[in-house]
Amino acid sequence: MKFRAKIVDTACLNHFTRVSNMIAKLAKTCTLRISPDKLNFVLSDKVANGGVSMWCELEQENFFSEFQMEGVSAENNEIYLELTSENLSRALKTAQNARALKVKLTNKHFPCLTVSIELLSVSSSSRVVTHDIPVKVIPRKLWKDLQEPTVPDADVSIYLPVLKTMKSVVEKMKNISNHLIIEANLNGELNLKIETELVCVTTHFKDLGNPPLASENASQDRNSEQMAEVHIDIRKLLQFLAGQQVNPTKATCTLVEDFLYMYFKDEGPETISVMDPEIQRGTSSGPRGSQMQSSASAARGLEILYQFVLHDVSAEVKETLQHLEEVESQQVTAMEASVLRTEFRNKRRPFTEKPTHRN
Repeated sequence: MKFRAKIVDTACLNHFTRVSNMIAKLAKTCTLRISPDKLNFVLSDKVANGGVSMWCELEQENFFSEFQMEGVSAENNEIYLELTSENLSRALKTAQNARALKVKLTNKHFPCLTVSIELLSVSSSSRVVTHDIPVKVIPRKLWKDLQEPTVPDADVSIYLPVLKTMKSVVEKMKNISNHLIIEANLNGELNLKIETELVCVTTHFKDLGNPPLASENASQDRNSEQMAEVHIDIRKLLQFLAGQQVNPTKATCTLVEDFLYMYFKDEGPETISVMDPEIQRGTSSGPRGSQMQSSASAARGLEILYQFVLHDVSAEVKETLQHLEEVESQQVTAMEASVLRTEFRNKRRPFTEKPTHRN
């Protein structure tokens, strides 16, 4: 396995740094998938308790001036590395105003992702700062668990409001409830709602718009005003909103029966070429070792696809409520049985008059 890459454009370097900072805020560890034409950051949290999964895709030709890799074999020309997100983020913090950034897969008694940063200097000589980030090579038998999530037929897809506004609303709701209900319909209406025994709070967003394919994918019998809803862990959603560093121009929310999918179309600092998540992407048919790429310019589009899957916790809530109802029913039944037993004992107990004492 071999991998080395280089970034020389300042805009591309800053954008790559922001992506790394976002990953570090979302999870402690992540998987870096390296292929001949793409880099992917993958988060695959357990979704049993409202976990978050993410598939972040970067076209390597839009970021790197040089890119060369060889996978584990000719048939499986990919590399999967597990690393600590914070280590990569810290290493890239020193890359501000850097002249160049080099990333290389090395072996220094253990696998490392070596990040070399060439810094600007007042004199003609340059300074190079090197960070060795320990990584774990993921075996091929585990690759199947780290593939791009497949999106089932959506109930409703809708564009999200400004993420900063949404974050501000969710932060206030967090103080009242641990679970958030997200409702949306095909009229471009979105509701953020929390419900407790004492209060019900709903924030309404209107005229957000729906993606062009949303109405075609939705059920033919669905009324455009009918709301689809999912229940999610409000802390996980807030963690995701707080970790945003790239300010996408378009954010799409897709509601399915058991999941909530969020797509983020991020545009580069200059000319834009946005990848539509609805378009099926082609597979690479190049040789095992990719050739050196020509210099990437900030004027080219930076194509990034983010996909977050927040598990619907409504089933868990329903099970908890059902369990509480069963417990309460059992307690009532036990109390009724206790009362009946007491009454039965009182009926069987003979009445005895207390003796009176005469003087």
